[in-house]
Amino acid sequence: MAKKITMQQIADHLGVSKFVVSKALSGKGGVNEMTRERVIQAASQLGYFSQKKAYMRSPRTEPNTLKRSGAKHSVIVLMPNIRFQNRESLYWGKIMEGISISLEERGLGMVIISEQNVDNFVSLLNPEGILGLIGVGEISTPLLLEVHRMGLPIVLVDMEDPLIPSDTVFANNMDVMARLTTHLIGIGHQRLQFIGNDRYSRSFRDRSIGYRTALDEQGLPSQEGLVIPLPDLENGSFEPEIRSWISRKIKSKSLPTALVCANDAIALTARDILIELGVRVPEEVSVSGFDNIADAAKGSPSLTTVHVPKEAMGRRAVEKLLERMDKADTPLEKILLAGDIVYRDSTAPAPDGSGS
Repeated sequence: MAKKITMQQIADHLGVSKFVVSKALSGKGGVNEMTRERVIQAASQLGYFSQKKAYMRSPRTEPNTLKRSGAKHSVIVLMPNIRFQNRESLYWGKIMEGISISLEERGLGMVIISEQNVDNFVSLLNPEGILGLIGVGEISTPLLLEVHRMGLPIVLVDMEDPLIPSDTVFANNMDVMARLTTHLIGIGHQRLQFIGNDRYSRSFRDRSIGYRTALDEQGLPSQEGLVIPLPDLENGSFEPEIRSWISRKIKSKSLPTALVCANDAIALTARDILIELGVRVPEEVSVSGFDNIADAAKGSPSLTTVHVPKEAMGRRAVEKLLERMDKADTPLEKILLAGDIVYRDSTAPAPDGSGS
C-alpha cells in the first residue's frame, strides 16, 4: 500500500513550512502567487490530490433516489467571469440552458456562483444538500482546490486544470477546426491566417492547433496571424486591434485570402471591418468563425462557422456529474462532443491568381 502523502512531506520537498503549504492548499491569503503555484505543483507531483482520504468526502446520494427524497439538492454552477458567462450571452447562455433544463428534469436545484475570492466563495457554500460542482469556462486553481478539498465531485465544461482531478466536457475543437481549414485549402486558399489567442482558453488553443495541423498536412506554411491581446479578448474590445491589422495588410497588399477566426464574435467583427474598408467578402477574402452563435446567420454575408452543441454540453455535464456520484472510483473522462461545419455565404473559392 502506498504511503500517505502529508503536508509536511510537501513542505520538506519544497523547503518551506507546513504552515505555508496549508495556506497554499486552502487557497487562502498569506502566501504569494508564485509560492502557491509551487506548492500546488509539488502536491500534484507527489500524489497528494489523488489520495482518497486526503479530503473530506461528501455523503454519496444515489442519483435515482434524488427525486424521491424530500431533501433539497442543488448543484453549484461556478462561472467566475459572470459579465460574459450568463444566460443572456450568445455562447455560455446555451450551455447554462442545457445545465438548467437537465437539472430541472431531475428535480434538482442550481446555485450560480460568480465569486472569485476563495474566502468569500467558502462562506457562500452550505455543503448540506450540495451534490457537486459544474464549472463553466476558465476557473482558478485555488477555487477548484477548495471544492476538491470538500470532497465534492467536479465536472468542468470547456476547460480543464491539470492539477485538479475532474471529468471534463468539450467540443471536438481541434478536429473540426482542422476539417474547416482543410476545406478552405481545398477550395484554393493558400494564404490563410488565424485570428485569436491560444492563451485565452483551452478551446482557443485546440482550435489553433487544429488550424496549424491542417496547414502542415497540406504542406502550407503557418503564417503569423493576428494574436489579439488577452485583455481585449476578455472585455470584448478587440475591434480597434482587428481594424488596425486589416488596414496594415491592405496597405502592404498582403491581405490573406481567408481569415480563420477563433470564434464568431471575432469573425463577425473582421467581416464588417473588411466590408467597411472596401474589401469584398467572400470574393476577395473569405471569413470563417466558430461556435455558431445566433448572430452568425444574420447580416450579409452570413457566416460560415462551426456549430458547437452548446446545450448538449451542459446536459452532458449534468449526466456526468450524477454518474460520478454513483461511480466515484471509475476512471475520469474527457468527453468530446462532435461539432459540425455550417457552410454559409462568407466563404468561397480563392480569387484567381491568389496562390502563393
